[in-house]
Amino acid sequence: MFLGKTKKIHLIGIGGSGMSGIAEVLINQDYEVSGSDPSSNRVTDYLKSLGADIRHNHNVENVTGKHVVVVSTAISDNNVEVCAAREQSIPVIPRAEMLAELMRMKYGIAIAGTHGKTTTTSLVATVLAAGDLDPTVIIGGRIKNMGGHAKLGQSQYLIAEADESDGSFLKLSPTLAVVTTLDEEHMDFYRTLQNMKSTFLQFLNNIPFYGAAILCLDDANLQSLLPDIKKRTITYGLKSQADYTARNISVEGLKTYFTVYHHDKSLGKILSGALGRHNVCNTLAAVAVGMELNMDFPTIAESLKNFSGVQRRFEILKQSESLIIVDDYGHHPVEIQATLSTAKEVWPDRRLVVIFQPHRYSRTEHQMESFFSAFNDADQLLLLDIYSAGEDAIEGIHSQRIAEGVKNFGHKNVEYIGGTESVIPHLQKILKPRDVIMSLGAGNIGELSHKLASHFND
Repeated sequence: MFLGKTKKIHLIGIGGSGMSGIAEVLINQDYEVSGSDPSSNRVTDYLKSLGADIRHNHNVENVTGKHVVVVSTAISDNNVEVCAAREQSIPVIPRAEMLAELMRMKYGIAIAGTHGKTTTTSLVATVLAAGDLDPTVIIGGRIKNMGGHAKLGQSQYLIAEADESDGSFLKLSPTLAVVTTLDEEHMDFYRTLQNMKSTFLQFLNNIPFYGAAILCLDDANLQSLLPDIKKRTITYGLKSQADYTARNISVEGLKTYFTVYHHDKSLGKILSGALGRHNVCNTLAAVAVGMELNMDFPTIAESLKNFSGVQRRFEILKQSESLIIVDDYGHHPVEIQATLSTAKEVWPDRRLVVIFQPHRYSRTEHQMESFFSAFNDADQLLLLDIYSAGEDAIEGIHSQRIAEGVKNFGHKNVEYIGGTESVIPHLQKILKPRDVIMSLGAGNIGELSHKLASHFND
C-alpha cells in the first residue's frame, strides 16, 4: 500500500483503543508490525496471536531498524522510544496520520464525537457489511460480530473512528463525516468549548464537495455549527426537524424497537440490540450512512437485528435470576447518565449497584461538579481511586471528593472504597439477590469486571 521501502512499522502504545485497530489492519496487509505497551492485556495478547512483536516496556532497542514509528495520543514527546527514533532519523507520526494514509485511497467514512463513536462505528460497519459493501473497519472497541478491533475489507470503503482528543482528526479527509455529539471534553487540549467547536467545524469543512456531514440534531452544540458548515449536511435525531427521525420507541427485554422516518415518510421499523435512547440516535446515524450509499432500508433493518454490540459498551458479562453483571466504558458524566438510565429502563425492578473508576486527574478536575448529579439512577455507588493513565496527581482531585459531592447532591448510598482489590470483598458484604452490578470507567476496571463475572458464579 505504502510506496517506497516502508515495511517495518512500530506502534508505541499499541494496546490502546485507537492503536490496536490500525495495527490489526497493517498486520493483515503483511507489514512487519511491532509495538510497545507497558501493560499486557487481552488486546496485546490478541495482536501477538496475529503476529505482532510486542514488548511490554519502552526501550531504545524497540525502535531500532524500524521504518516508521506511530504514537498514540497518550505518548509524550520525551518518551524514550520517541527520542530514540528521532535520533535515528526514523519518522515519528501520530495515529491520525497513519489512519489518514490508510483512508487516502479509499471512500472514507469517519465517525467523530465526544460520545458514542465506537458504537456508531460498529453499527455503520454492521450495516455496510450486510449490504455486501465489504468495508475495511478500524474501531476503538472490539466488535463482537467481527471478533476484533479491525477488519480488512476488499472494497473501496473504509470506516474509522476519528479521535478528536488532540485535534489530530483534522488530518483526515473522509467523504462522509458522522458527528454524534459535541460536549466539553479534552479541555486539557482545547481549553474552551468555543475552541472545540471551531475545530469540529474545520473538520466538517474539510469534507470534499461530493461528500456530506451527517450530524445529530439533538446536540445543541452541533446544531449551532450548521450555519457555518459549507458542505452538504444530513441530520438525524429524535427531534422532528431532523432528516432521519425515530418514533414509537419502546424497549422490550434486551431489544429496542422504533420506526424510522425520512422527513415525513415512514421507512419502516427497526429492532436493534443497541439499548437506550442514545443508541436510537446512533442507530439512526448508521441508517443515514446506509441510505446515503444507496442501500435499501429492509437490508439495513435486517442487519441491525443481529447487532450484538461492542465489548465494554453495555456489555452483559453475566445474566441470571440472582445476579446480572454489566461492564461499560462510560467515564464522562453525560455517558454515565445515559448508561444508568438505560439500565433502569431494561431492569426497572432490580437494584443497580454501580462501581465507578474515574479516568485521568485532568478529566476528573474539569468534570468534577458534573459528576455530582450523574449517578442519580444508581441505587448504590462505589467509587474507586482515579485511574491516572500516566498523569501526575493533581492536589485536591480525588475520588473522595466525588463521593462527598454526590452525597451533598442528595444521594444516600455512596461509598469510596479505594483500589480495585477492595471491590470483591466489599460486594460480598452488600450484594442482595437480583442485584445488577455495573462497572464504569475507561481504565483497567474492564479487567475487574471479568473477574467479578468469574467470582460470582452461581
